[in-house]
Amino acid sequence: MAQLTPLLSAQDIEAKVAAVARKISQDYKDSELVVIGVLNGAFIFMADLVRHIEKPVGVDFVRVSSYGSGDTSSGKHRLTKPLEIDIKGKDVLIVEDIVDSGLTMDFLKAYFQNFSPRSIEICAMIDKSQRRETPISIKYVCHKVEEGFLVGYGLDFDENYRSLPGIYTLKP
Repeated sequence: MAQLTPLLSAQDIEAKVAAVARKISQDYKDSELVVIGVLNGAFIFMADLVRHIEKPVGVDFVRVSSYGSGDTSSGKHRLTKPLEIDIKGKDVLIVEDIVDSGLTMDFLKAYFQNFSPRSIEICAMIDKSQRRETPISIKYVCHKVEEGFLVGYGLDFDENYRSLPGIYTLKP
């Protein structure tokens, strides 16, 4: 039986998301912002985030496959749901549940550059540096951790635990 150790409560998450959204609202107050969530993990975080951003934003999602059913990235990325909204000349904010190796964010930033946005930044619920393989700049971070396998609030293990309201460290 897997062991779940609490890392962030639902109340902690709410406070962190609201604080990051206030900063995003201020930074992009005079620009056309498009928020792009990385499916499946970021959908809960992104929904909460855009509700707290104090300005209209465009919304889209992409899906990138790199994990399969394991707990580490294969390093090979495949776009399974491409961008649908026009981002030319707009500020783009990629929203991700967790930035781990950095490879997916590196892949997505290169992909979005093909559409000539004004800027591209990253917002992550969790910045986890333990297995970072490529340097990546994350402008907005709700919480930093060094190590551990995390689940809850959109984060999953083999499609389980996404619906937990808090974030937990999973030990098999």
